[in-house]
Amino acid sequence: MKAYRAGEIPKVGNMYFVYGDGGTGKTSLIKQFKGKKLLLIFDGSTNALVGTDDIDVVAFDDEDAPKMQQLVTEMLIKQSDAHDVLVLDNVTALQNWALENIDGASKDGRQNYQKLQVWFRNLGMWLRKTDKTILATAHQVDNGSGGLTGDGRFQADMNEKTFNAFTAPFDVVGRIYKESDQRWIDLDPENGNHAKNRIDDRKLIKASELIAEEK
Repeated sequence: MKAYRAGEIPKVGNMYFVYGDGGTGKTSLIKQFKGKKLLLIFDGSTNALVGTDDIDVVAFDDEDAPKMQQLVTEMLIKQSDAHDVLVLDNVTALQNWALENIDGASKDGRQNYQKLQVWFRNLGMWLRKTDKTILATAHQVDNGSGGLTGDGRFQADMNEKTFNAFTAPFDVVGRIYKESDQRWIDLDPENGNHAKNRIDDRKLIKASELIAEEK
């Protein structure tokens, strides 16, 4: 627990969660952030970052899968103090690996998803407690016109309750997409997609202006 006197609330890093189709530039968003960055990547795609000199990369693969949760936790704890920005790229893949490990330990489907939600909730809250700037990305699901429930067409490719548990402490959740040769991020929850912006009142931004408010 943290307590602050009135007028003494410190400025801490913002937390961003961005989801979208492959090729929309999710990974390259990391280039906007200032300072030394740690990137944990779960799909091996580092080409977008070739030529950068301020990003330490840890790329997990199938050999790490059986101990994925443990390895991610240990890496974050070990490296977080040495970095200004922490990035988890392709949380969809991280979720799938984590669920496979949990499924392998129990045959109770409902209990497995509860364990998955708790692990991601704890991960999200741990990231919040670092007070650092956080970026997490995920793939998207296209539910078709109007969505399966009529609430929205797009959502992050994650179990719904796991997504809610993980992103609860995040300041920004948005969908990145391409239109007319430009990249945009939708931050408007009234569109029915997964979205929120607790930093300012922007509802639709160019992807290149994700952190404009921090300059």
